[in-house]
Amino acid sequence: MPAKINLQLAVGAPRPDGYHDVVSVYHAVGLTNSVTVRAADAGVRVVVLGEGADELPTGTENLAVRAVAALAEATGVAAGVALRLHRSIPVAAGLAGGSADAAGALVACDALWGTRLSRADLVELAAGLGADVPFALLGGTAVGVGTGARLTPALSSGRFHWVLALADGGLSTPAVYAECDRLRAGTYLPEPRLSDGLMAALRSGDAEALGATLSNDLQRAAVSLRPGLGRTLAVGEEYGALGTVVSGSGPTCAFLAAGEEHALDLAVALSASGVCRTVRRADGPVHGARTVDEEPDPA
Repeated sequence: MPAKINLQLAVGAPRPDGYHDVVSVYHAVGLTNSVTVRAADAGVRVVVLGEGADELPTGTENLAVRAVAALAEATGVAAGVALRLHRSIPVAAGLAGGSADAAGALVACDALWGTRLSRADLVELAAGLGADVPFALLGGTAVGVGTGARLTPALSSGRFHWVLALADGGLSTPAVYAECDRLRAGTYLPEPRLSDGLMAALRSGDAEALGATLSNDLQRAAVSLRPGLGRTLAVGEEYGALGTVVSGSGPTCAFLAAGEEHALDLAVALSASGVCRTVRRADGPVHGARTVDEEPDPA
């Protein structure tokens, strides 16, 4: 299951229910989690390996556990299951790692139980779990509207090379939205609109044009809460990134490179600068959650 980055995240004014209408262009990249499932006597047992092993809850607060419960309720299955979450995506990083786990749990348990739901049915279940879960199922590049869960695949050609600067610690998505509202209080906020320039760049596969159109209305708030992100973004710019953006609510910073060699140079520069915990390179777009035959090695 892939991490996502937001090529565009346009955020409207807060609604009476506290949520925000958004336009989000999701892009799946090859930094992945995986889920291994096995039949168990009763309930849902969870083991977490890799990123977040000491942080993620293993009870009903875990999104993968909620996904299993939703699938069981929808299909009438009462079987127990043991989940092993193999995680490379950091927690609370703006990369939808929890949503990736949930999407993987849906696909894996559907296969384990033989319930054979259609992809459309799985997407509907996913939408009830969180705005990013349907995209983790679908992958590729897609436009999300409303709260972000209503998806339309986007035309995209070629592959893009990304460098992800992973930060120490995470950022709370509600806290970032609250800070965004505070910073924009008293200003006129138009309805969020899809960037025509960004969509044209995706269709043409023009990395330089895509880099020039990356945008995130939450970026200012994320930098306000974590000022060091400003330096991280600046280092990427200094070393020639075609585009820089905080992904989602942060704190991961994503840098678009001109090619594989440039991505390696960017990764080395960011690592040497000391402005982030670690760096990962990843290409996109990649597919969404799917079943595989072999069990991955723990990581």
